[in-house]
Amino acid sequence: MELQFNKSVCPCLRRVISQLQTQEQTQEIRVPDSMPDIGRVLGCWGQTLIRGKEWRGNGMNVSGGVMVWVLYQPEDGSEPRSIDSWIPFQEKWDFSDTQRDGTICVSALLKSVDARSISARKLMLRAVVDMLGQAFEPVDMEVYAPPAQMPEDIALLKETYPVQLPQEAGEKSFQMDEQISVPQSLPQIQKILRYELLPEITEQKILAGRLVFRGKALLHMLYRSDDGALNSWDTELPFSQFSDLDKEYGSNATAWILPLLTGLEAELGEDGKILIKVGITVQYVIYDRTMLELVEDAYSPFRQVDIQLAELDVPMLLDAQQEKIQYGAQIRGEYESVVDVFCQREHPACRQRGDAIQVELPAQYQVLCYDAGGALQCMNARSEEMRELISDRNNDAEVHLLNCGFPKASISADGIQIDDGVVMNLAVHSRRGLPMVTALNVGELQEADPNRPSLILRRAADARLWDLAKECGSTVEAIKKTNQLQQEPDADQLLLIPVC
Repeated sequence: MELQFNKSVCPCLRRVISQLQTQEQTQEIRVPDSMPDIGRVLGCWGQTLIRGKEWRGNGMNVSGGVMVWVLYQPEDGSEPRSIDSWIPFQEKWDFSDTQRDGTICVSALLKSVDARSISARKLMLRAVVDMLGQAFEPVDMEVYAPPAQMPEDIALLKETYPVQLPQEAGEKSFQMDEQISVPQSLPQIQKILRYELLPEITEQKILAGRLVFRGKALLHMLYRSDDGALNSWDTELPFSQFSDLDKEYGSNATAWILPLLTGLEAELGEDGKILIKVGITVQYVIYDRTMLELVEDAYSPFRQVDIQLAELDVPMLLDAQQEKIQYGAQIRGEYESVVDVFCQREHPACRQRGDAIQVELPAQYQVLCYDAGGALQCMNARSEEMRELISDRNNDAEVHLLNCGFPKASISADGIQIDDGVVMNLAVHSRRGLPMVTALNVGELQEADPNRPSLILRRAADARLWDLAKECGSTVEAIKKTNQLQQEPDADQLLLIPVC
């Protein structure tokens, strides 16, 4: 006789792909006729923007570009000049066909950017972008439960798992239009030479059917002041937004959030105020607790029971945590002052080492400074920070970097000291499937063997009560009652096992 289990669906998200790709783009630009010839390149900076995302069913596309600024010393010895340009890019990820359209989450970091002169009127620009692309597809996970009418002699091993499952993914896009001014205590702006913006989420909360978040856009500028000197300035633009969710959630729900910069413009108005236009997209994945009750095994002391098993692939989140990491670098030598510092980060490299994961956090720095002789220089440094995380090799560890401000550089006794920090966002996902009974083939009831013992004396060892009962033809309840047990026995405990 076949006992078919009842099938139900548990909706959640399946991560289709999570893959890092690196793209290098070059571009040749000419110096405008109104500007003098190039003497030497002093510095090169960039800002990555994501302009579009497209789901293709069997893959996805992401388009954007890098805003680039080049500061050069003219050949005629006049004051440094700045040129800006735009380097577009497009990246695609291929994956197997999906049943439904999903959601794309992308993180783009500017790995490196540089410029070199190929003539007195031409520059060659090069930008390398690290892009981590992730795709989430809504799926209906099939879960099996035993039928309501189950023969009394069949014992079922039921396990209940409280799991955090990804329930929905989405994004909220918004724009900020601001007018800001450099404080009167600082030199005033005569010309903007370059600017950079980092969106940062400072607070988030799920309120029933809404994801509410607050944050700030951290703005950094390098500019020439009225007296011709080069200066840098940092400020913050606060924001508060919410996104409507597909359903209402309780207190167990959590959100994974990744902000993305989609637009950035800054220009100096006639009144000396800076006009800022910012586009931000906040990407998110909502996780919520689900109780999964599965039948993992079955037997009967009185008949043959054959089990049909399946493995349930559960995209569960095991752990999520944040760690603020402070690190930096040093440039040795004699220097007079620091004008500006720029950081280029790479996505963390994760390597499994036994039961631990080594996370490498590489970063490169460009420091614009005056040397001991008063000449303007651009010096480079690199940091190779390392962290080790305990993680089972059957799990996937996913690391994202979240901004916590711009690096700072100062003159020290040995040269230039760079102080930096990031927030490392760690998520651990299980790769293990859960066993699940989908049907039973049950034989006819058999007469008990009159020669078998009614009691068996066994040492518990490492066996569970379920395994002992199944092996000896007893039940878990009978063993507990006979030995007055409330839980699993100690390994060296002797047990009396009544045989049914």
